[in-house]
Amino acid sequence: MDKNMKALAQFLNSAHSVYHATAALEAELRKAGYTRLQEDKAWELVPGGKYYLTRGGSAVLAFRLPKAAPEGFLISASHTDRPCFKVKENGILAGAYTRLAVEKYGGAIISPWLDRPLSVAGRVTVETEEGVENRLVDFDRDLLLIPNVAVHMNRKINEGYAWNLAVDTIPLLGGKDAGDKFWKELEKLAGGKVLGHDLYLYVRQETSVWGLEEEFFSAPAIDDLECAWACTQGFLNAGETPNVPVLAVFDSEEVGSGSYQGAAADFMESALARICRELNLEESCQKAKSFLVSADNGHALHPNHPELSDGNNAPVLNGGVVIKFNANQKYTTDGQSAAIFRKVCRKADVPVQTYCNRADIAGGSTLGNISLRQVAVPSVDIGLAQLAMHSCYETAGVQDVTYLQKAMTAYYGITLKVTENGGFTVK
Repeated sequence: MDKNMKALAQFLNSAHSVYHATAALEAELRKAGYTRLQEDKAWELVPGGKYYLTRGGSAVLAFRLPKAAPEGFLISASHTDRPCFKVKENGILAGAYTRLAVEKYGGAIISPWLDRPLSVAGRVTVETEEGVENRLVDFDRDLLLIPNVAVHMNRKINEGYAWNLAVDTIPLLGGKDAGDKFWKELEKLAGGKVLGHDLYLYVRQETSVWGLEEEFFSAPAIDDLECAWACTQGFLNAGETPNVPVLAVFDSEEVGSGSYQGAAADFMESALARICRELNLEESCQKAKSFLVSADNGHALHPNHPELSDGNNAPVLNGGVVIKFNANQKYTTDGQSAAIFRKVCRKADVPVQTYCNRADIAGGSTLGNISLRQVAVPSVDIGLAQLAMHSCYETAGVQDVTYLQKAMTAYYGITLKVTENGGFTVK
């Protein structure tokens, strides 16, 4: 396993919830010498300084300043959340067995969640002598399972089955007295009385590298933790630029980005505005010199269903970074932004692929066009090709991990300038 794949696997294997993923990214930023800022306190920014801030425990934004006067922002946006199941309030269902009441989060593929070991991780709010405090928790053991109905009792299960989310996807926790034990163990993990929780199910299977030449890997939450990790590595590894590199990793993309820590909120807009105020820069001028890379994975050509792809725009695993296009602006790429990112990839010696939906198959949306409602700058939508998007165990290409890291390292080191006719030059 090469070093990039090994590092990504370590990240994926620890990121059991949006909160754990964000904490891991935050730890990398601290290790690299970035200073934490707080939204509720004044900022003191200095030329050459490196900073980050978080919001809601599940979104992070980092930036660094050049030593000279800044010339616009180089931004990337990705997300930490994945389709899964969230534990409900009053979540213990007692009876002959004890089950855990959950509701679906995002557009998950249901069937892979059944008949496999699951656990619970997330954030709890506990009571302390000083007030209330948020803490991360992770049971980190085989704790739950959602059992299928035997084929003898559901003869049509292999003929297409519509899952009833109020009945079919309730996980088994234990015997009839397991409810109190679950709550006591949760409070033991949290180190205090739990007043509130944001808990999610996750699958226990870790990252697997496979294939005849170990060219593929599978893991939970490849969409979009692969991009979040690669963008972070590119951000940290890039060379000097007169622009201001900005790394934004949001939450809530899988449910429309409409949360306090999502791309539709003012998290990024507020941070960029404060940077401009602190440095006595005109915000509108800086935005006019800026660029956004929206990084969220795309659909690979399926080996068994090639007919589902657009014939000329069907990326493959290990084929390079994917630039995504949509005439109705589900993806924000236009000719100019595609050209800019192609030049970036050429500088990095990284191959480029393109993706469009088949004209008669509606695609999903991402956070690029949502981010632009807050920070309107030229933008390109990119990602890496993957299979089984929104499964609890997805598949992608090993070589693509390095491709995106190299591309984002090059991107964060470019010099981007506006021309008189409204175009851009990239060096």
